[in-house]
Amino acid sequence: MLEIQNVTKVFNAGTINAKTALDGLNLKLNDGDFVTVIGGNGAGKSTMLNAIAGVFRVDTGSISIDGKDITALPEYKRAAFLGRVFQDPMMGTAPTMEIEENLALALRRGEPRGFRWGISKKERELYREQLRTLDLGLESRMNSRVGLLSGGQRQALTLLMAALKKPKLLLLDEHTAALDPKTAAKVLELSDKIVNENHLTTLMITHNMRDAIAHGNRLIMMSAGRVVLDIAGEEKKRLTVNDLLAKFSVASGTEEASDKLLLG
Repeated sequence: MLEIQNVTKVFNAGTINAKTALDGLNLKLNDGDFVTVIGGNGAGKSTMLNAIAGVFRVDTGSISIDGKDITALPEYKRAAFLGRVFQDPMMGTAPTMEIEENLALALRRGEPRGFRWGISKKERELYREQLRTLDLGLESRMNSRVGLLSGGQRQALTLLMAALKKPKLLLLDEHTAALDPKTAAKVLELSDKIVNENHLTTLMITHNMRDAIAHGNRLIMMSAGRVVLDIAGEEKKRLTVNDLLAKFSVASGTEEASDKLLLG
């Protein structure tokens, strides 16, 4: 479903501030894979997601989704088959618009727009049904502005919006990092439910090693713009945080790990 081949990205190339964010990155995801991504600061995790989403052009290499080469495709054209949830709960929604209006925008992602009623009765029932699955009471607040929701409620709504069209690839970019532990656990629980029920191919970045181990069927660790660990199946199920740190030290050739990675 996703294939990244020899992708390189250098920021500020040719200057004293040149920074190689992706260095010959290779990664392949099969249909239905739920892959957690972990690594220290500057490992290239978010840069990889931005490259997939089309936020910027890569310098070399190719990116394909479901067999289609999207390397040269602009960001807005990738919206038809990508869903994304950001770290900041304020992103991914229109705060001055109502909950049902935000869902209507999500339902029309990647489609041509015309002059017609924004939300039909049938669609409104769909939104109410989908919101009910979140178990947050939002189905009775569909006319509330999104800006009035708590961070956890908004992140759950953004997750629902990202998955509404059943994208070929769902990108979760540290989507629980800004939430308190209890709310983060709830959003992760919803993430598992939505991904599994819709059989979504998913990449989830996290700094929390326990979350990386507990969620998904596969774990990759990045360092210096490359994948240095790729663990799946029974090996992943048996992993502990100490195991993961030891493997990272061997794979990256260093005993150092960022505070954020360790404390997470």
